[in-house]
Amino acid sequence: MRDWEAHYQAGDTPWDHGGAAPPLLEMIDRLGVALWQGGPVLVPGCGSGHDVRAIAASGVPAIGLDIAETAVAKARAVPCEGPASYEHGNFLDPEWRAGRTYPAIWEHTCFCAILPEQRRAYAQAAAALLPGGGILSGVFYLTPYDPGEHRDGPPFDVTVAELDETFAPWFGRIDGWVPRCAYPGREGREWIGIFRRLPQARVAEEAGCA
Repeated sequence: MRDWEAHYQAGDTPWDHGGAAPPLLEMIDRLGVALWQGGPVLVPGCGSGHDVRAIAASGVPAIGLDIAETAVAKARAVPCEGPASYEHGNFLDPEWRAGRTYPAIWEHTCFCAILPEQRRAYAQAAAALLPGGGILSGVFYLTPYDPGEHRDGPPFDVTVAELDETFAPWFGRIDGWVPRCAYPGREGREWIGIFRRLPQARVAEEAGCA
């Protein structure tokens, strides 16, 4: 796994565009906030907390989680007009997840940052943290690089079919579309997916998946 703490300490964070993900704002505008069932919404890999603050500003409590302590400190230092908080922890660690549950998760930069072979562990972690009927929504990178650039992530790309297959043991997809709104240069290269936790799906926690 990449040393994300070192990146934040060095200020080497090219993925930080200084504001909330445009697809998140589009989803809120299109669907409202009822999807998140009152929150709190967990935001894994929250970085500087832009998405957390956008969700909180909509009136829904949001909790940012990041593996880098410096990112969490940076996020906490920014004022927020809404119910936002932050934690340092590893989303893929069963010990961190123990005893926790959230009605909704918003995904932006965590899924694309982990190794592709960790994606099942990510889906399992999300399922363990959500109750039956809980919502996992997020923006996923279909094409993370410009034409001609290398494809050795992170970020790692994914197809819609791969997402459906990854989440299928625990989730059913209820919506998905290519967002109209994007950071400059990312138009048409992302996908918003909304998945509902299947009540009957069991989660067997596995140690050592982080």
